[in-house]
Amino acid sequence: MTTNRLTGSTAPVRKYDLLTALAVLGLSGAPARRTTTLRLIAMITARYNWQADEISIGCRDLARLWSVDERTAKRELKRLREAGLIDVKRPAARGRVAVYRLDHTGIERVTAEGWHKVGTDYVERMEASRGGAAPEAAPAPKVVPLFPAEGEAPAEEGQDPFWAGICRRLRQEDPGLFRSWFAGLRFEAMEAGELRLGAPSAFVAGYVDIHLRDRLERVASDAAEEAVRLRIGVNSAGRDS
Repeated sequence: MTTNRLTGSTAPVRKYDLLTALAVLGLSGAPARRTTTLRLIAMITARYNWQADEISIGCRDLARLWSVDERTAKRELKRLREAGLIDVKRPAARGRVAVYRLDHTGIERVTAEGWHKVGTDYVERMEASRGGAAPEAAPAPKVVPLFPAEGEAPAEEGQDPFWAGICRRLRQEDPGLFRSWFAGLRFEAMEAGELRLGAPSAFVAGYVDIHLRDRLERVASDAAEEAVRLRIGVNSAGRDS
């Protein structure tokens, strides 16, 4: 795992963004996941050394922090490693406890689907932190609001009937996700099993392609009663604005 030491003026923001991602992940999950995530957050806020990018804590101290027995603490550490949230930086040895570090890439991978719940500015920061893996963001003068204004007509009104049905299904499944990412997409064509959509910006197109492709293709395939693949780009209005 590549180390991600947080230093400089942006370090505080990055720390809070990682903790926010974990908190949202925990709050959206089953009780067991909420508990595990809360324990990780407590471990980070209490003992994490951000400058060295590590935490050194024995199971006895960890069990006391979490109000559990040592056996449970060991089991939770194993669960966090298997989930890709932490990594062993240095194994335990005689007279020396193990040293762990946060797996930033793993945290981003596990939490990405919930970033939209925080806000579009948060999504942009998290995507930018991926070091080049993020889709190209639109230049500042071309910022496109992703949240429709209150009272705006539903996205499916006036749309192609096939796409309108997909929009209704996506809205029913997750209204917040729909409002953030799907409502601004424009139907272009549905030919030979390919659904072509236009996004208002390169940033939106890239995010949908990376994180939401499977969801879109599943709903579109159900509506078409055949396998559908997605092709998404920037619509002409987005390019010319």
